[in-house]
Formats: sequence, C-alpha cells, structure tokens
Amino acid sequence: QVQLVESGGGLVQAGGSLRLSCAASGSIFSINYMGWYRQAPGKQRELVAGITNGGSTNYADSVKGRFTISRDNAKNTVYLQMNSLKPEDTAVYYCNALGYDSSWYWGQGTQVTVSS
Repeated sequence: QVQLVESGGGLVQAGGSLRLSCAASGSIFSINYMGWYRQAPGKQRELVAGITNGGSTNYADSVKGRFTISRDNAKNTVYLQMNSLKPEDTAVYYCNALGYDSSWYWGQGTQVTVSS
C-alpha cells in the first residue's frame, strides 16, 4: 500500500504562484509513475502533470509553460510548482501514484482557489 499526503493549496490572486507537495509513504518501491490531477466543480477529474521514475514528464496543454512537476526521491516527495495562475485553475488538486502492478493510489486532495 502507498499513502499520499498533499499540502500547499490555498487562495491566491490571478498571476500568483503556489507550490503543491505530495509526500509518499508505504510501499514506495512499487510506484512507477506519479501525477497531479484536478477536479473543478461540475467537471471531471483531469490529469494536470505526471512524472515517471526516470524523470520524464508530461503536462496538460492548459498548464504547459506555467506548471512544473518535479520529484525529490530522497524525500519521497513530488512537487507541482504553479505559476501565472488563472481563475480557471481553481480546483481540488489530487496527488496520484500508479504502481507497477497497475494499482492506483490517491491523496485526500488540496483546494486551490485563484481569485480574479
């Protein structure tokens, strides 16, 4: 089992920045890929950014050039640096881990609110 704990959400004005953190514990060796998803009210959960064990990254088109995903393997932590935030970035952000056995793990979510 893998446990994920997010932190770093909050309220920020448009154009501002936030950094989300996701600390993983448990069966860390079983994780193949980690990502950040978000879900806005009335919308489906969507992938924002992801990173493999090898460090390869992928991003949603809507956040490319503004968000950066990174990982600190020594701390078992994944970060999402969010710059130039827009009101449409407002959502609950969830950390996700995908195991080599295709197991999915989710954090509890952290609210990000961007005011105009």
